[in-house]
Amino acid sequence: MKIFVKVKPQSKSEGVTKTAETHYVVQVKDPPVAGKANEAVVRVLSDYFNVPKSHVRILKGTQGKQKIVEIF
Repeated sequence: MKIFVKVKPQSKSEGVTKTAETHYVVQVKDPPVAGKANEAVVRVLSDYFNVPKSHVRILKGTQGKQKIVEIF
């Protein structure tokens, strides 16, 4: 499954909000430095979808807030 994610780094809390069928907003506490926010996105999405972290992969958008993520 491919989903579209908007990331909000350096948030006070972490969580996932579903805005449409395949669109989500992910809030993470980590800053967007050295891939820390991307790692947090993978961790938060794996918890939300109840899959291992190895089953969550960022396909596009590793350098921006808009991402396409594959969950398998």
